[in-house]
This record gives sequence, C-alpha cells and structure tokens, in this order.
Amino acid sequence: MTSPGIRLRRAVVRLTAGCLLTAGLVGAGPATAVSGEVAGPADVADTATVVPVQTTGPADKRFNLVVMGDGYTAEEMPAFRADVEKHLNVLWSIEPFASYRSYINVWAVEVPSPESGVDCDPGLGAPRRDTPLNMGFWGGCDPNSVQRLLTVDSAKAAALADLVPGTSGANRQIVALAHSDTYGGAGGSYATASGGNALSSLITPHEIGHSLGKLQDEYDYYARGVAGGPYSGPEPSSLHHTLLTEEQMRERRAKWWRWLGERSEAGGVIGRFEGGLYSTEGVWRPSKHSIMKTLGYAFDQVEREVMVQAISAKVNLVQAHTPDTAPIGADRSVWVDALHPLGGELDVVWRLDGRTIGTGGARTLDLRALSLSPGNHTLTATVSDPTPFVRDPAVRGSAALTRTVSWTVNRALTTQEEDVRAAFTGHTPTTSPVAARSVVHADTTHPTRGSLAVRWRLDGRTVDNPGNDRDLDLRSLRLTPGTHVLTAWIPGTDAELRWTVDARPATGSYELSEPLRTVHRPGRPVEYVYDGEFTMRLTARDDRPGSVVSQFRVDGDGWYTYYGWPTDADAPFRFSPGGTVIDGLVHGKLGTSRAVPWDDATPDYGTHTVEYRTIDAAGNVSAAKSFLVTLVEPQDD
Repeated sequence: MTSPGIRLRRAVVRLTAGCLLTAGLVGAGPATAVSGEVAGPADVADTATVVPVQTTGPADKRFNLVVMGDGYTAEEMPAFRADVEKHLNVLWSIEPFASYRSYINVWAVEVPSPESGVDCDPGLGAPRRDTPLNMGFWGGCDPNSVQRLLTVDSAKAAALADLVPGTSGANRQIVALAHSDTYGGAGGSYATASGGNALSSLITPHEIGHSLGKLQDEYDYYARGVAGGPYSGPEPSSLHHTLLTEEQMRERRAKWWRWLGERSEAGGVIGRFEGGLYSTEGVWRPSKHSIMKTLGYAFDQVEREVMVQAISAKVNLVQAHTPDTAPIGADRSVWVDALHPLGGELDVVWRLDGRTIGTGGARTLDLRALSLSPGNHTLTATVSDPTPFVRDPAVRGSAALTRTVSWTVNRALTTQEEDVRAAFTGHTPTTSPVAARSVVHADTTHPTRGSLAVRWRLDGRTVDNPGNDRDLDLRSLRLTPGTHVLTAWIPGTDAELRWTVDARPATGSYELSEPLRTVHRPGRPVEYVYDGEFTMRLTARDDRPGSVVSQFRVDGDGWYTYYGWPTDADAPFRFSPGGTVIDGLVHGKLGTSRAVPWDDATPDYGTHTVEYRTIDAAGNVSAAKSFLVTLVEPQDD
C-alpha cells in the first residue's frame, strides 16, 4: 500500500492496449458522438499512462479500483491528481471502505485531453469537447435525459482499464472523473462523477454503491424539485426498499429485520421511512438519510452489509495454501495465507475429520503433534470474516466471507524436506505511516516442518500476540497520542520490518459568522446565539501529508462530511431555520434535517449541539468536540 495520503507516485507504467469490451454507455440512453473524427479505444490507450496509487497485493488477487479522468489537458493533469486524492480519502473515511481498504488496489490512468472540459457542461447548448472518453452531461447530450447524468464511452473506458495488468471486468471497478465543477455522476457498469464539484467526492461512493453493490437510489424524486408521487409496483427486489411493515419484516424474517431498532450509522435508528425508488409514498427505506439518499451521510447498516459482501466477493479470503491436489503426509506442517482487513482479523478454524483443533487462529498447523492413526484423514481450514457489519447468515456463509480448504492426510506418506529460507513474503507497507486504529500484518515463508514465528515490538517493548501472530491489532494497544515505532521480526534471523505508527489524529477547528451574542457557562460548551442564518467553516490540519476529511453532526444525528457549500467548495456551510434550496435540494436546515422542498420546513428554535471531528489520510479519527447554537425566534415589531 502506498502513502495513505494518496499522493500519486510518479513511477509509472506505460503499456499498450489489451482486449476491448463491447461498446456501451453508462446510464440511460446513448451519448451523442463528438462531431468530426472520433478516436477509437486503441487510439485512446496509446496516449495513456498507468500510475499505481495504492498497491496492497497482486492485481489478480485484489479488488482493483481504476480511476481515469476525461477533459484534463496535459497542463491540467495536476488537477486530476488532486481530484483523485480527495475522492479517495473521502472514500477511505466511509465504511466499509475504511475497514476493507487493504483489499483494494488503486490505479490512476492518466490520458491527456486535447481540450479542457466535457460535453454539454453545464447545458445542452455548451460546446462539445474533444476528449478521450467522450464524457458528457445530459446522459451524453441527450435532451430527453437529465442534466446531472454524466456518461462515459464504456468501450474507451474499458480499453484504458485493460492497460492495468492482472485486472479484468471481474476484479475491478472503473471510476471516470470528468474535469468539471458541475454536479453530476452515474452508476451502472462503471461509475462516473465530476472531479471538482464541492460534492463530487461524495458522488463517487454513492455511484460505487450503485455499480458495485447494486444499491438503488433512495430519492423520492427523479427530476429535481418535483415530488415523485406514489409507488405502485410490487415488493421491490432492492434489499433496502420494502412495502412491508416492521412487524411483517420481523414475522417473515424479511429485508432488514435483523437491523430494526439499531442506531443507524447514518443517524437516527434503523426502522421504516417512507420514500425511495423516486417515489414519495407507498415504499419504505431503512433510515431517514443515508448516502443513497443524501450525499454526505454514511451507508446505513443495511447498505453497508451489502457493500461488505460486494467488496469481499471480488477477492479470495485464502490467498495461498499448502497444495491440496494430492494426499499429504502427517509428517509436515500445513498452512494458509489469509487476507488482512484493516478493521479486524479474519478467523481461521482447523478441523480434523470434523473435530475442531484448538490453534488460537494460527495460520499454520504442525500435523506431527496430532499423532494420527493409520488411514486417510480429512483436514480442513476454514477462513471466515467475523465482521459485525454482517448479520445475515447467508451472507456470512457465502464465498465472499467464508472459504474452506481441504486436504487428505495419510501418515504412511513421507514428505520431502524443502530448503525454505526464512523471510517475510507480504506485509503492511512500511513506506508510509499506519493508523493507530488499524491491523498491521506480516506473512512469512513456510518451512516443510514447523513454522516461523513472528514477534512484535512497540517502541522497543515486546508486545504479546499469541495465536495468530501474523496480525497485530493496534487498537488493542491503546496507543498514546503521538508517533510510535512498530517492529516485526522472525526470531533467529535478520528478517525485520519497521513501521511508523501515526497515533495523532488531525486537528479540527471551526469559524462561525458573527452571532448576536456568545454565552460562556461553566462546564458547558461555548454557546452562540442567532436569530437567522449563520455560516460555519471547518478547517483541518495534520502534521503529515494527505487530504483530511472533516465531519460534523447536529443533535447527535448522523456524521455529515463537510464540503464547503454546494455552489462553492471554498465557501462555508450555511445553516438557516428552513434550509436553503439549491437546484431542487435543501441544504443546511438547522435541527431536523430537510433534503427536498416538500420536507417539513418548520424551524427548530432553541439550542442545538454541533459536534465536529476529523479523519486523516492514515485513517485516524479524532475525538469529537462541540459547541452550542441557539436559534431564537424573531420577534414581531
């Protein structure tokens, strides 16, 4: 894994085009071609450069995120790199991407555009641009489409993605960023987003939710500012929409019944909220707001479970193991190499003839200690993900989250000794700091008999790590703020790894517009009094490189990613009693949130608690700080 700051390294790989996929377009309807001679997929690939951004393992054993830009000229390529960095660091701040980031390789495909910008931006009358991927708003300049639908020529996008060796349609996700400040995106086979809009980095995870997780929109409108009307279809196939009541979900054990009553990761509790699938009534979703309804919030638990399965299905939990194609002797050790999610360790359970063997989750089993009887025996190792993000047994038992390897063992067979040099074979990258809340790993070679131990030190002090010694969960060490040195070594050898541990989160601060008055009370956060709208600017600072994500929440609602203001990323966020309508959506209502004009606009006068925090490029989350805002009702003259 390269720098957590997602700064594109200039070591690049220039390749020729591989096979091409059938042409097609993301979104609804075909895109209108650029007038004049249009470059084909092979021509586009000839000018492209592949840049590895984050490498967690071989491409053919990882989920590969391939990010490409359109409408960025050669001179504007630094803007593309900055957009990639921001989009990725926002993505890593959102679960489950934060916990499964180590499953993902990221590649940037840089292809200079003859002209700057993309087609029909912002309107149908805007000039067409000569760009490599023919990206365009209005569904590719279709007057029957909607302005925010941003499409890409999928044949050309596939040709660029094919430049990344080891990737295919089965193990990758393409994200195409348009060089534009206009709001827009699409989700389908590929995900698209504008690169520079204030909300653009939040469009990307939303569209990946569509493309990768097959999640549906929870909007209660299709055309902005126009209520969608009643839903009249059957029970939706979507896992996060239903016609059932909560009682019916529990009785039938259907949809999100396992999560009902849980505090939602997106705010409030998991329940039944009307609206979704572009309808205002007659269909229900799990939470009041989530990223599939309102950009800025998290995936709720129902959506998060879907995304965990979708990400994990792109990889194999068992990365390598003792060959299982022929019977093996009982005079040797058997091993499995498993993946290493940042959010927690995988479980490994060994069984002999169906009986569990206590190993504490170790990745190696020495058969010599089992004193096997004559004849054949069946040995299995089951690798599973115990993540609390999944509650559905069918999902937990699927190939995405559970894998089993089986061997036939016979003590009459003799294993030939192999000369295996003690060495580390894979590990958490040492080139950049690791977060204090992550799992660090170190895999080794595998001798024929016995196993290599991995030992750990923190700041020179040995850390006890029994059982699975390949993973060390730093959260269990309760690190003090600051910088620490973590070391892993193989006893009796000179093999050693060293990491810098960043245990100091970024700091955040706020700046508000001038209040009517400021109130200081002992033992309470500072209070600011307003009788109308006010602005809030959040600023984050870190002592290490990389984009920092700021978040805030009001009255304990869901954490919301700070992005400035929808019309200007450099402008502060604006709170008002009823919210501000921009392009058919409502932003910044203080108190009870409001997403669309037909939501309740009743002002929430009184005192509100505003909390704020940061998530740095390494993944450290700062402790929340808070202040109070009192909104007083204007008095009649």
